[in-house]
Amino acid sequence: MRSWRFTLHLQGPLTPEQSDTLDVLDSFSDGRICLVAGPDSAEFWCSFDAETLTGAIADALCRFEDFPGVLVRSVELDEMALEDNGMATPSVCPRRRPCPCETSMVPPPV
Repeated sequence: MRSWRFTLHLQGPLTPEQSDTLDVLDSFSDGRICLVAGPDSAEFWCSFDAETLTGAIADALCRFEDFPGVLVRSVELDEMALEDNGMATPSVCPRRRPCPCETSMVPPPV
């Protein structure tokens, strides 16, 4: 069994009614799926244990059956998740960390 990390992007932000529904859904309260909401977007950060990535994503998506009107637009594995999931290979660009000298030499915006 492996631990998989990924993000589910929703089609749009949650409505106030959907937010109220989410507050009482037990399937979203076990800490494996966490809402990250912005003014124009919503996504769920997920961490699931499963044999395969497909199994982990399917487990997360099953939770939305009890969440009417909420549509998942896409699933994302960012560079950090690829590394955490043990899927980084030479063909995956590593996340670039800025050098301190680069950030101090950037001129202020005009």
